[in-house]
Amino acid sequence: MSDLRQATDVFGEWAVQGKDLGMEKGHAAAVQEMLDFALVERERMNKKFSFLDLGCGNGWVVRKVSKDSFCSHAHGIDGAKQMIESAKLNGQKDNYILADIENYQPNQKYDLIHSMEVLYYLKDPASIIQKVKDSWLNEAGRFIAGIDLYHENSDSHSWEEKVGTRMLMLKEKEWVEIFKQTGLKEVKTWRANSSDKWAGTLVLTGKK
Repeated sequence: MSDLRQATDVFGEWAVQGKDLGMEKGHAAAVQEMLDFALVERERMNKKFSFLDLGCGNGWVVRKVSKDSFCSHAHGIDGAKQMIESAKLNGQKDNYILADIENYQPNQKYDLIHSMEVLYYLKDPASIIQKVKDSWLNEAGRFIAGIDLYHENSDSHSWEEKVGTRMLMLKEKEWVEIFKQTGLKEVKTWRANSSDKWAGTLVLTGKK
């Protein structure tokens, strides 16, 4: 397919059309599983933590995590201008950053970095995960990501053509290997919000 659009253009259009609210609703259950896993760990540590949502969309995860009593501050980054505008309308404006994820370098490090439905849109996700591990995470910080498009989820095989933007299709074991090759420790994976009719969100997580 030669006429693929940039993912940020597609998501910007969706924000204008109000489809971001549908994405929020559709991802809510899987994201809650991911956050339950990560935030319980932070509570056990009994320490304040900083949070970054990589590909924050309209900011709903940032707003959710910022309400956690252990969260010192929560930021979101997204490459779609309309998504960031929506996020700023609904939350603190300085919490959200409009930037190209592939070229962005934060001016601080974070204890917990989250990403939902972002990695397979990137040109080189392995390099971004490496940067997250090397430069974006604090020591003992955690990166946790969820993806719905992966080889074992047959429902996702037609999405690139339907949406009209490039998507990287990998097997679960290939994603796990990418995480391990970055040097992330205690790499774990599971399927969130799975059912008889849905393979579930592939969750991948590891610690610095």
